[in-house]
Amino acid sequence: MAVNITSGLKPSSNPELNKAGHFMVDNHLGQMSRRSFTKAVASGPSLMGLAAHAASAAQPTAHFAALAKDETYWTQTVGQHYTRNPDFIQLEAGNFGSMARPVERAYQSHIERVNQQTSYFSRRQFDPMLVPIRQRVAASLGVDAEEIAFTRGCTESMQALISGYHKLKAGDGVLICDLDYDAMQTAMRWLKVRRGAQIIEIGIPEPASVAGILDTYRAALTANPQVKLMLVTHVSHRTGLVMPVAELVALAKSRGVDVLLDSGHAWGQLDFNLRDLGVEFAGFSAHKWIGAPVGVGVLYIKQARLDDIDDYMDIDAHATRQIETKIHTGTANFAAFLALKDALDFHEAIGVKAKEARLRYLRDLWTSQFADHERISVLTPSDPRLTCGLTSFRFKGETTSAANRARAAKLLSDFNIFSVHRNGVASGACVRVTPTMFTPKSDIDQLVTALVRMVRDV
Repeated sequence: MAVNITSGLKPSSNPELNKAGHFMVDNHLGQMSRRSFTKAVASGPSLMGLAAHAASAAQPTAHFAALAKDETYWTQTVGQHYTRNPDFIQLEAGNFGSMARPVERAYQSHIERVNQQTSYFSRRQFDPMLVPIRQRVAASLGVDAEEIAFTRGCTESMQALISGYHKLKAGDGVLICDLDYDAMQTAMRWLKVRRGAQIIEIGIPEPASVAGILDTYRAALTANPQVKLMLVTHVSHRTGLVMPVAELVALAKSRGVDVLLDSGHAWGQLDFNLRDLGVEFAGFSAHKWIGAPVGVGVLYIKQARLDDIDDYMDIDAHATRQIETKIHTGTANFAAFLALKDALDFHEAIGVKAKEARLRYLRDLWTSQFADHERISVLTPSDPRLTCGLTSFRFKGETTSAANRARAAKLLSDFNIFSVHRNGVASGACVRVTPTMFTPKSDIDQLVTALVRMVRDV
């Protein structure tokens, strides 16, 4: 996991860097970081146990289903790498993810290096060090390194795509749904001002099904043939519903409609490949389920579609990579982006298939207790194609924001369980429950106990 340092100050052998006129890191300035980083990583428990249990992604589904139930593995082998808050039960991991200790230590080492070397680091070392990280991210998403750029989060990535998409003309329609993220809906509505677009809004029916979702979008596109752009949220932050992305993209393409994919909650939680999904524009966060420091995101534009997104505010086209003309973040947190490599190391040591299976298992533990319940509605179906670790519920008839805020507050005050209420769902507000990889089964059992008691207290 040591940072790659070469001796001497010389042109890089990487043609991408030579083209930009960058230089590799000189040895004497790299020694401090190399020693600090190696010491920091070595001071914690080995990650070998993670990979030994999670094994290869080629393992059969039954392997991951069994691993998902292995409490010793998740609470000890995985759990030893995290710092759990002793003051409450954390079931609101959806805001951003806790860094594993090896990532946190590496991040601190990167901060030390950046702080010591300041502008020398930013001007001569950062770009070369970012190249292999960019390649790792591209490989994780199943795309080319030339098709991604780094941002400070999924919101920034998606806003660049929405504001920069210039194929709309006055009167064209853009389609959004109730489960889309607030900031993304706002940005899509802004296209009415910016491009003269018509805004078409739909609600996803409950209970959701693959067929029902596709029928809803098909009906909307049929009724509104002027639609040219469609926002799809991979995993809804409101309910946790996982959209059938590949099918929706295929449907949209058959109607001449482009799709912008908001994948803020999917990367690191679900096993997918952008090429397989047919996606051409997308945004991601690395600080949710990949476990990088807060403030790390990714913008993806398929190579053949780069010209369909405006350069950011007519940015001076000095960038060596075309996609970097589509977003300008200014001076960002160098150490956070370097720690993305360490987060990917940890993420891949566990394996996305193992993480997906564990998170869905934790979700099913509590939702199965309230299937067809007379008082509690679970807002995502049991179909594993449409579920992940994040899921919401509401007490039947309680659709207001105030009622669900009160339910979340009661979970914390009476049962020491931290969750969050969510607004914006067409059928009404709800309470979101989001475990994480090191959440023990006992935390989920306490959630079930709390909800049963809350039902009895009504």
